[in-house]
Amino acid sequence: METLNTRQREIVGIARVEGRVLVEELASRFDVSLQTIRKDLTEICARAILKRIHGGAVFAAGVENLRYDARRLIAQNEKRGIGMAAAELIPDNCSLFINIGTTTEEVAHCLLRKKDLLVITNNINVANILRPSPATDVIIAGGMVRRSDGGVVGETAVDFIKQFKVDFAIIGTSAVDEDGSLLDFDLREAKVAQAIIANAHHVILCADQTKLKRTAPVRVAHFGQINTFVTDRLESESLRKVCTDHGVRLIESDLS
Repeated sequence: METLNTRQREIVGIARVEGRVLVEELASRFDVSLQTIRKDLTEICARAILKRIHGGAVFAAGVENLRYDARRLIAQNEKRGIGMAAAELIPDNCSLFINIGTTTEEVAHCLLRKKDLLVITNNINVANILRPSPATDVIIAGGMVRRSDGGVVGETAVDFIKQFKVDFAIIGTSAVDEDGSLLDFDLREAKVAQAIIANAHHVILCADQTKLKRTAPVRVAHFGQINTFVTDRLESESLRKVCTDHGVRLIESDLS
């Protein structure tokens, strides 16, 4: 699937901040025709990033998760920065879990320059990213593979994860609530994430700011169960307080 062009990425960014975009306002802002903007919105909505409304589009969020290809296109630069910052926290010669998510996949890319890692993952994409590295051993959890994103979920994966106790866990989440709850859409995925959190000495949550503007129905964990939060920028004062109250180290990659 082709990536979005520069204007389309900017449109997604505007929708992320303002909650919606209108065709006439975008045409004026970018000094292009209404037809050009409608074509942009059609292409963006075809990737399920935005949803069309009369006269414009809204950011896609709620009780239904975005398609994997759509999630990959959202906040790409921010995820890359988060991946680099999180990878800096991982020393050579250690063991870690990496779970499902496009942000955790960015971390995996940045771990390729590390040495003597043991990585246990329930993410086929992470396994494929790290597999060529001669300095990394990869173990992939068994279980049901989700066709949509290559995630391995279910009780078999949970039982597999429980056989390990690792140094670090790199986890993503579908949404973060203002009270510090980590949320997801799939109960099976949440169960695997809970097992990962319970069996790591240091848990690193990687999530860009768009996750703070979404919601999801399944509670995975709370900030009180993580040690480090790596994001691009944290604008929520209530979440800053949650980090302080629970002793969570906050790293903002945009500010580093």
